[in-house]
Amino acid sequence: MAKVMKSMDGNNAAAHVAYAFTEVAAIYPITPSSPMAEYVDDWAAHGRKNIFGQEVKVIEMQSEAGAAGTVHGSLTAGALTTTFTASQGLLLMIPNMYKIAGELLPGVFHVTARAVAGHALSIFGDHSDVMACRQTGFAMLASGSVQETMDLAGVAHLAAIKGSVPFVHFFDGFRTSHEIQKIEVLDYEDLAKLVDYDAVKKFKKRALNPENPVARGTAQNPDIFFQAKEAANPYYLAIPQVVEEYMNEINKLTGRNYGLFNYYGHPEAERVIVAMGSVCETIEETIDYLMSQGEKVGVLKVHLFRPFSIEHFLSQMPKTVKKIAVLDRTKEPGALGEPLYQDVCTAYIADGNRPTIVGGRYGLGSKDTTPTQIKAVYDNLKADEPKNHFTIGIVDDVTNTSLPLGEYIDTVPEGTTCCKFWGLGSDGTVGANKSAIKIIGDNTDMYAQAYFSYDSKKSGGVTISHLRFGHKPIRSTYLIDKADFVACHNPAYVGKYDILSGLKDGGTFLLNCQWSKEELDKKLPASVKNYLAKHNINFYIINAVDIAQEIGLGGRINMIMQAAFFKLTNIIPIEEAVKHLKEAIVKSYGHKGEKIVNMNYLAVDKGIEALVKVEVPASWADAVDEESKVEADVPDFIKNVADVMNRQEGDKLPVSAFVGREDGTFPVGTTKYEKRGIAVNVPEWQPESCIQCNQCAFVCPHAVIRPFLLNEEEVKNAPEGFVSKKAIGKGLEGLNFRVQISPLDCTGCGVCANTCPSKEKSLIMKPLESQTHQIPYWDYAMSLSEKENPLKIETVKGSQFEQPLLEFSGACAGCGETPYARLVTQLFGDRMMIANATGCSSIWGGSAPSIPYCANREGYGPSWANSLFEDNAEFGLGMYLAVKQTREKLALLMKEAMEFDIPSELKDAFKLWLDNMNDARATKQAALTIIPILEKYKTNDEKINKVLAEILDKKEYLVKKSQWIFGGDGWAYDIGFGGLDHVLASGEDVNVLVFDTEVYSNTGGQSSKSTPTAAVAQFAAAGKNIKKKDLGRIAMTYGYVYVAQVAMGANQSQLIKALIEAESYPGPSLIIAYAPCINHGIKAGMGASQLREKQAVEAGYWHLYRYNPLLKEQGKNPFILDSKEPTANFREFLMGEVRYTSLLTAFPERAEKLFEKAEQDARERYEIYRKLAEG
Repeated sequence: MAKVMKSMDGNNAAAHVAYAFTEVAAIYPITPSSPMAEYVDDWAAHGRKNIFGQEVKVIEMQSEAGAAGTVHGSLTAGALTTTFTASQGLLLMIPNMYKIAGELLPGVFHVTARAVAGHALSIFGDHSDVMACRQTGFAMLASGSVQETMDLAGVAHLAAIKGSVPFVHFFDGFRTSHEIQKIEVLDYEDLAKLVDYDAVKKFKKRALNPENPVARGTAQNPDIFFQAKEAANPYYLAIPQVVEEYMNEINKLTGRNYGLFNYYGHPEAERVIVAMGSVCETIEETIDYLMSQGEKVGVLKVHLFRPFSIEHFLSQMPKTVKKIAVLDRTKEPGALGEPLYQDVCTAYIADGNRPTIVGGRYGLGSKDTTPTQIKAVYDNLKADEPKNHFTIGIVDDVTNTSLPLGEYIDTVPEGTTCCKFWGLGSDGTVGANKSAIKIIGDNTDMYAQAYFSYDSKKSGGVTISHLRFGHKPIRSTYLIDKADFVACHNPAYVGKYDILSGLKDGGTFLLNCQWSKEELDKKLPASVKNYLAKHNINFYIINAVDIAQEIGLGGRINMIMQAAFFKLTNIIPIEEAVKHLKEAIVKSYGHKGEKIVNMNYLAVDKGIEALVKVEVPASWADAVDEESKVEADVPDFIKNVADVMNRQEGDKLPVSAFVGREDGTFPVGTTKYEKRGIAVNVPEWQPESCIQCNQCAFVCPHAVIRPFLLNEEEVKNAPEGFVSKKAIGKGLEGLNFRVQISPLDCTGCGVCANTCPSKEKSLIMKPLESQTHQIPYWDYAMSLSEKENPLKIETVKGSQFEQPLLEFSGACAGCGETPYARLVTQLFGDRMMIANATGCSSIWGGSAPSIPYCANREGYGPSWANSLFEDNAEFGLGMYLAVKQTREKLALLMKEAMEFDIPSELKDAFKLWLDNMNDARATKQAALTIIPILEKYKTNDEKINKVLAEILDKKEYLVKKSQWIFGGDGWAYDIGFGGLDHVLASGEDVNVLVFDTEVYSNTGGQSSKSTPTAAVAQFAAAGKNIKKKDLGRIAMTYGYVYVAQVAMGANQSQLIKALIEAESYPGPSLIIAYAPCINHGIKAGMGASQLREKQAVEAGYWHLYRYNPLLKEQGKNPFILDSKEPTANFREFLMGEVRYTSLLTAFPERAEKLFEKAEQDARERYEIYRKLAEG
């Protein structure tokens, strides 16, 4: 068959092959493996057949542990079964992996190898997870590139079937899973010919079946367990030969050369690196460079890691080798060496003339590994006594493990064009670059590679796309550091990041900005002007922002910039590029409707027309910034760590920067120093029409708009232009009122302006450039004196005079989650403890170095921690129990102290505390009395001193803490449901807030049990056909759990009432908050997120209620339905979101049926609530 070449990433490659051999796939979403399962689900929905002539049966489970159990069960019953996972998810599968291996079942786990959370979570790649599974009995096969992933995925399936041993096929998370390469695609017909159908038949006949009953999975006693375990040895001894046979078959099919171990380099190499994974590509590139310099070096690439065949290993190693460096992509604290290193040492243990063997660590958490670093490894081997247990890629100035780097080497093949694109998350840059690389790869004879790096924000963060293309194979599995073309898609980056770093002399720079040519001299920093002039850069500008807004694309500038890229680089003729771009638009956006397609067509045309060439003045070479920046007075951590990381220069930080932070602790309140300035438009306050309702602040996702009260002196001292007006309302006499925006922290979503209820809008969205004069106004507002809240905190208006203790997070513009969390901090933040499930809320809530939770002026604020995804409720309960135990000890100490002769004032304070120890207000009052007395009190009685000193030592526990458990619906409805249920059932006084986005938002929009009927989501490509789980009603069955369903945009007062009732309730509470999400594809944009909440309730899609067990004690109905009878059109509501309309485009008949069912489900739910309310 003719070779088919296609551009795809590693996930796509693995999924393509896995689909061929899979009958059942049991899955659960986790980054970065989720796309594999999504491909399989999508292909099955559209009727693709595996090699057995069937669509794959895909089932999404509630957790990875559940998926592994399903894999085990499916294999046991005779279906060839596959799963896709990574990191903690893989670790949850370990118990079942032992079972699957022990029962010699031919399952395959495709793993995007990823870091396992320890001192911190990292979603990025290394081998920590797979190394934790090497003891399970699974064979382990490593791929090091996208092409290898395609080829060796087949080997894993074929060998598992023939050898009756399950396989983990792993490849590097992100570096291979998300790297796009032009590769050869294996044909299903060719793969089908390689299957051992006798082995398939034997497997199926061995399956559990009542027609031939057997018992499997018995309990065994000490008399036989050991022997039975050893009985499987022949299967494992046979695996290397089975794998080798199938590698040879793939070699025949493709012309490539795979072995259990592959050697590359000088045939008489004296210095050899042993490694596995994507780093091998970089090592090969480095070897070519070093061999051209006359050096005898090589690399031994490991493919079959388990079982480890010493015979095959030694046969591939050059006999001339004198020194070996083994690179491991994991760390095992306390071990004598990492796993691969120990295997290599073992391989030579019986060899009296064994070479010198050293080991090193690299690439943890996707740390970039470059040819310069690899050369350092080879240089280390030149030493008489090479450093052992070294590290590369970091500067370890604490335990001095790092190897010194020599001079920079450039090993990229000649003729390779390298391009970098600096984008803003959600502006479409990454998607467009994926499309561009596929256009180049699939429509030319060139090789192509794309890789994408990100900061820790959600949409609105920095994205950097790295594209390479050329006529030679591309093995550069590291970030671009020398570029021919750089595009900056957001002008705010120009002064913040070193975007031109590495742009080659004579290269091209494209800047998207709203500035004219004439304004550039004033707007560009001197460093940029210097670089452009000194390096003879071809400089172009384009105003993609205005074009996108004129067309109706909002902030989606991707197609405009992509067209400009093709025009400037001329990789392929522009007419051809336009043709392919428009074909890609149909493919990407066709399901969103003709209007979206046509808008993107227009964007392509405009992107070509709107380019402006800028002649760089010679004077720019000597440009100097007019004002030298006054160094801001910021904490050392901000200056020395956070700012460095935020400049995308965190790789430069040495290990010593984290001394004192070894346990992963970060200070709170760091986001206020970022001042990202990423918004296109920000709100401008119109004081004359403002009705002082504070709703704008109430709904703001990022706490960038706030009301302030000024006294007479503050009004007098205000800077010119800082307009305020007389405050209206009881208790506000003698004060002035102002709404102030922080333009540099705003993300420009427009939620505030859309929510403003004034007759004439009191907030108008205006270009950020026009609002820079507001920056010092914000600073002045923040310096205003703290005033006791003159209004009730229980009201919408009053709550917003409380300082938000969650500010400027990395959440998406218009996020539906953060307004709830921010409000909770305004009500209870100074005594809050938060356990946060992994997910969106942990990423916008705690991604180093951006910590948006902060403290008030007294230094009190939410303490925050994340454990895992699955155990968050239990984690929060653990926090609560620790505090409860400590406070009960405090009570015992106070009771003991009251027996002594101590001042009556102190006794009275202790009594007040003991009588009200679970009352927040009373314990605050008591603490204000107790602490000053204890600090001053002196007595000669040692016994009294000891007890009082212990009470004072526990002063942080005097005020009743407010324990909160935050998480999304993926956690609460699915993976964490068992724990959540148990914690609620415990009866303890914890508060659970569920951000219900109805999908797994953080991992890319996969279906959860919260996803309603008819919604299209990942793993529900043909629309979900099962109704949404009623989490609240399940919790109500206990009778002693406070439960509420809320939607801020629908009823702000009901939300505050529910939060206050829940927190004050002396038992468990559950609040389920409807949170529109960028994954919903809201047609009106995320600026309408609050409006969508309102519409959801009006249409009967979402319902508001409170279930308060305390009302039962008063003889009242505990259930209060706060929603009215739906009045809006349910179908119209659905049509406002792409997650529903796309179903109509793809599967029109199915859509109609599911829409009807969705409406029926919602109506049925409302009727149940109505009956509950009627008692």
